[in-house]
Amino acid sequence: MDPASASIRRARPLLGTFVEIGVAGAAPPDADCAIETAFAAVARVHRLMSFHAAESEVSRLNREACDRPVAVDPWTFDVLDMALDLNRRSGGAFDIAVAPVLQALGLLPAVPGGRPFASAAASAENIELLPGCRVRFHRPGLRIDVGGIAKGFAVDRAVDALRAHGMPCGLANAGGDLAAFGPHAETVHVRDPRDPRRLICAIDVREEALATSGGRFDPFASGDALGSAIIDPATGEPTGAILGATVRAPSCMIADALTKIVAIAGERASALLDEFHASALVVLADGDIRVTRGWRDAVRLAA
Repeated sequence: MDPASASIRRARPLLGTFVEIGVAGAAPPDADCAIETAFAAVARVHRLMSFHAAESEVSRLNREACDRPVAVDPWTFDVLDMALDLNRRSGGAFDIAVAPVLQALGLLPAVPGGRPFASAAASAENIELLPGCRVRFHRPGLRIDVGGIAKGFAVDRAVDALRAHGMPCGLANAGGDLAAFGPHAETVHVRDPRDPRRLICAIDVREEALATSGGRFDPFASGDALGSAIIDPATGEPTGAILGATVRAPSCMIADALTKIVAIAGERASALLDEFHASALVVLADGDIRVTRGWRDAVRLAA
């Protein structure tokens, strides 16, 4: 956002991270209302799609959808619809049914009194979307986690709220998954997935979205990377050849999901990136950095 204009930025803990929303170029009463509405949209996504919250729709699906069709909010249905579409387009690389693997690795909490883990054959192919925003699972023990796409969806809804309130310039950032609009670019720094204390590049984002996935780290415990949280559904193991992927795309939901596909599929994701008018930067296990054509004029490597 233009540093010369009056700007307001606020942050709140949501979606398992800190969500920052900012606007510029608007009077404080209008800006305050826009920001509150944007946070309300993010909170709605959190309430509907959190894996951790027992009362969320995702948790209800994990408990009940193997027994009967479960009606969900249109936002939840839209996220599931896109997740299943991306599962088909990516040849199974993007799969929200990896939740049991994430639980087994300690990356998601166990569900007290929950069903046994699904077999390795359980996948998004066993999820059926029905008329009336209803969802049915067709394999016992199937469990979903939409964390790999819902955060981007929440950012998109926050941006929609800011635009609907007439904000000329705005930003929504959920832990590094972000979208910015307005006449001035937002500079974003990308961390090295091998060492989160080190920056590898800066990217200017304007009228688009950006998302990054890769190495986990807990700044309160250690400055060291803890390994990848992206699971290859074909192996049930964390990705290894690509340590980090950053994607630019027209929407943050698409950028968020494509980071996982790129990290898993590598160069095989090129056609899918083109389909969504997206581009990518990847950090390989040997530290090599590669970018697609769409980024060669947008990336400034750190010294």
